[in-house]
Amino acid sequence: MRKQFVVFSTLILATTLLMAIYLNKNWSVFFVIILVLTFMGYQDMYQKRHAVRRIYPLFGRLRYVLEELRPKMYQYFIESDTDGKPISRVDRSTIYQRSKKELETIPFGTQLDVYAEGYEWMCHSVAPKAFESLNQDPRVLFGNKDCKQPYSASILNISAMSFGSLSAQAVESMNGGAKIGNFAQNTGEGGISPYHLKQGGDLIWQIGTGYFGCRDEHGNFDGNLFAEKAQMPNVKMIELKISQGAKPGHGGILPASKNTEEIAKIRHVKPFTQVASPPYHTAFDTPLEMIQFIDKLRQLSGGKPVGFKICIGHKAEFISICKAMIHLDIYPDFITVDGGEGGTGAAPQEFSNYIGAPMLDGLAFVHNILNGLNIRKHIKIIAAGKVTSSFHIARALALGADTCNSARAMMMAIGCIQALLCNTNRCPTGIATQDPNLTIGLDVADKKVRLANFHKGTIKNFVEIMGASGIDDMKNITRSHIYRRVSLNEMLTYEEIFPSIKVGSMLNNNIPEKYKWDFAHADMNKWGVSIQENV
Repeated sequence: MRKQFVVFSTLILATTLLMAIYLNKNWSVFFVIILVLTFMGYQDMYQKRHAVRRIYPLFGRLRYVLEELRPKMYQYFIESDTDGKPISRVDRSTIYQRSKKELETIPFGTQLDVYAEGYEWMCHSVAPKAFESLNQDPRVLFGNKDCKQPYSASILNISAMSFGSLSAQAVESMNGGAKIGNFAQNTGEGGISPYHLKQGGDLIWQIGTGYFGCRDEHGNFDGNLFAEKAQMPNVKMIELKISQGAKPGHGGILPASKNTEEIAKIRHVKPFTQVASPPYHTAFDTPLEMIQFIDKLRQLSGGKPVGFKICIGHKAEFISICKAMIHLDIYPDFITVDGGEGGTGAAPQEFSNYIGAPMLDGLAFVHNILNGLNIRKHIKIIAAGKVTSSFHIARALALGADTCNSARAMMMAIGCIQALLCNTNRCPTGIATQDPNLTIGLDVADKKVRLANFHKGTIKNFVEIMGASGIDDMKNITRSHIYRRVSLNEMLTYEEIFPSIKVGSMLNNNIPEKYKWDFAHADMNKWGVSIQENV
């Protein structure tokens, strides 16, 4: 669009100038108008704060006109993701304002319907804690008894997004923001690219079913390649992806148009071909083998924290993993609980909409099972699934999470406008594309600062929320602090909706009735559950 603008603006300027000289002086008015518009267009091309204007000079300004007018249909469109699930306009505006360090306050109070079913809030205290008296940079130490290199992580980090699905500039911007803000970036399953390393930010290296970056020519796991990269100083933790909330039971897809020679080299695949990850791992075939594989990854990495990412499906299968942990006395350092509300541009709509437990349900279940079996003490929990605000962090921690990962909010912080073109290679902000005509609009120096601003502001607001509730330590946030309206005249706490399980209460075969069938069908020697047996 930039090249076209230069060509057409030059032609139109030359034409109107010739018209003014040789035909009629009235054409001088049009020449001046075109000259002003051309100057505005060049201004757009060379400014670095707005990717849309930089990529689409002059025409990109129409976006702001539409946002001012904001008719009902347009408002609905930009408040929905690819699955049609609504995203709060308030949260979206807050992300943009916070990343740019603009005024965050809103006029006329809340813009949400507080009497609508599903509205949630956190109770406050008449004896709040002063912000200055609280830990303003809350962090969590990852690493259990078998870990030799523990990692102190921020409570909010960048969720898994691969180079390939994101542009080089987007990946580098996020890593630069992570470096400034002292938080971590999950690489996604696409492997470690030079853009993950260029800015020096902390990395969580995700290993998916395709073993990209640590695979042999047949697509099998290569321990030597893994060890070489896992021991890089930037890599702080390793995450084994079992399933992803947006597409559980479905492998990822990298379209051929995005699979450039550079990406293919990083992933160890053939360029310009569609790359589909298998839906399952080939390095292990049972829960026992999975835990042994996690132990192998920890050893190959030099003792760094290793965990796995999962979206809860059959509860018996997660319980079988827990049984394998106890049997082997080997525990992952963390479990990332993803939710079915997670976003992607690489899965059929039915998977995004109808497969996999939502994050809140999965998170409450995982925390309860680990607590009941008295193994929670070995394992940290990361919540991932549409975390876009400080309240979402508090809500996740109330259900049992230690930290949170966010992808959607981080993308918006560096300029995503939810154009819903993530899977087409035509992202107009240069974030989810490999087209150099579009990625040129993303200025790393500007966007990494915006990302760091968003992270810093969100953590600050979380600490303020905690103080307003009279809580002096995030470990003291409980399910009783969060309320949900379930009808016009009935509100329940999360403790009532998701009852807690006491530590060790499931030992000695003392299983609650609701979990008995799942425990009875949890087999650490095989995957799968026969639903017919539940009849």
